[in-house]
Amino acid sequence: DTLAVEEIKVGDNDNLAAHIAALLDAELLILVTDQQGLYDRDPRLDPEAQLISRVEVIDDSIYALAGGSSSGLGTGGMMTKIQAAQLATRSGTRTVIVSGKEPNVLLRIMAGEMLGTTFEPLVTHLESRKRWLLAERPRGTIQIDAGAMKVLKNRGASLLPVGIRAVKRKFERGAVVLVVDEEERPFAHGLTNYSSAELEKIRGHKSPEIADILGYTYGEEAIHRGNLVLVSTKEKTP
Repeated sequence: DTLAVEEIKVGDNDNLAAHIAALLDAELLILVTDQQGLYDRDPRLDPEAQLISRVEVIDDSIYALAGGSSSGLGTGGMMTKIQAAQLATRSGTRTVIVSGKEPNVLLRIMAGEMLGTTFEPLVTHLESRKRWLLAERPRGTIQIDAGAMKVLKNRGASLLPVGIRAVKRKFERGAVVLVVDEEERPFAHGLTNYSSAELEKIRGHKSPEIADILGYTYGEEAIHRGNLVLVSTKEKTP
């Protein structure tokens, strides 16, 4: 276990792996142990114990099955792997607990073979990302004009610098920001490709001008449509 030190046990690394999988929007997380997967009873005590090949929802009954199971490979045992699987599946990552003794186990799972116990994701990656964007506290505000607002709402397009009217508060590239309309009503949350200082320089300009203004470019979008989620779609009332 290359990540383990005296203060951080193997069990902690299961949850660390789940956090990393969530941050990377990983499709698959494989947790390796010395057991074939999760059983309906402790296989060391009951030779009739059956492997559970698929789990759709991790609830108290699943934790109860893991409670009496330990792993010779780590101090955390099956319980920490279930905790990690719950975290990962809530973020949209399918998780497999499998024996490291299986030949070519990683390649076989990635090829689609059903081994161990598979925990199905509770949400899609898109749903998970949208929830995160909406829950994250915005680091700054971008005010857009009516034309940009219409395109974002009706076409699901990306936000381009030309549609930005004002930038408020300082933030770095990659920050979650609040997008507001001309009357400063909340419209969307988004992950910005440029810092507030950079956006101040390129706002109101067309995308091909970015490189000339900054001397470099991170792309034509201020916020890519895949990193933008609407919080309000109400039209301005007369």
